[in-house]
Amino acid sequence: QVQLVESGGGLVQAGGSLRLSCAASASIVSINVMGWYRQAPGKQRELVASITSGGYRDYSDSMKGRFTISRDNARNTVYLEMNRLKPEDTAVYYCNAKRLNGITYWGQGTQVTVSS
Repeated sequence: QVQLVESGGGLVQAGGSLRLSCAASASIVSINVMGWYRQAPGKQRELVASITSGGYRDYSDSMKGRFTISRDNARNTVYLEMNRLKPEDTAVYYCNAKRLNGITYWGQGTQVTVSS
């Protein structure tokens, strides 16, 4: 069992930046994919970015060039650097960890609000 705890959310003006962190309760070395998802009110949860154990990164099209995902296996932490934030980025951001066998873990989420 792996517990994920997100932090770093908050209120920011459009054009600003935030850095989200996801701390895992156990080693993430064996976690195949770590990712960030978000869910805005009335919308489905969507993938923001993911990073594999080998360091391959994938981003949703609307986040490319603005968001950067990284992982620090030594600290069991995954980060999401968000720049040039827009009001439409307002959502609850969730950390996700997926093992090769398909077992998936979710964090409780952190609110990001971007004001115009």
